[in-house]
Amino acid sequence: MSYRYINQLATPENLHRFLEFVDLAAGAGQETANVWEIERRLVNSRPMELCVKAVLQEPASAQLVQERYIGKPYDLEAMLKMPKGSLGWTYGTIMHTLGYDPQFYPQREQFDSDADYIGFRIDKTHDIHHILTGFSLDTLGELGVISVTVAQTRYPTFLLIDLLSLLMTFFTSDTLLSEVESDADLNKTLGYKFELISRGITIGRQA
Repeated sequence: MSYRYINQLATPENLHRFLEFVDLAAGAGQETANVWEIERRLVNSRPMELCVKAVLQEPASAQLVQERYIGKPYDLEAMLKMPKGSLGWTYGTIMHTLGYDPQFYPQREQFDSDADYIGFRIDKTHDIHHILTGFSLDTLGELGVISVTVAQTRYPTFLLIDLLSLLMTFFTSDTLLSEVESDADLNKTLGYKFELISRGITIGRQA
């Protein structure tokens, strides 16, 4: 098959790789393991090199990367004893109420590269970012919170999920945002997803 403008990009290998990413991203909302697989495939990619470069431009972030700081596992029981209204208490209360596992991400002690560590750090702090930004811990808030990370770090896994989510909704949506009658249907509209991503990017840039 020949294309007019993208022959160099649309090789059989690249098309196959792209479709694999689409499939993984399509199931990421139901299977968290899909996100880890996207991370694994992108850890040595050029987009991840740019992410590392962006993170290392911030002195405090560069120090964390250099130290490979891990920190202790999140202890919800200890957090629930923290001062009411504090970040720890709020995080612990929400995670406990929802029955979420604070250690949901792949546990690591050794890292092969700066990129490997940055991916771990983003995974570990992901749910805390939900609390800090106000985006709900469900599919209605996910694109918003990952877009904050995209704006601040250019993290390719989240950037790819943003892009593919818009692309898939472009082809499947048959409803305008103004026509939605229930919150459950918001994610079916391109307008809602675009708003989430735009808001997340704005928050990330202003933080």
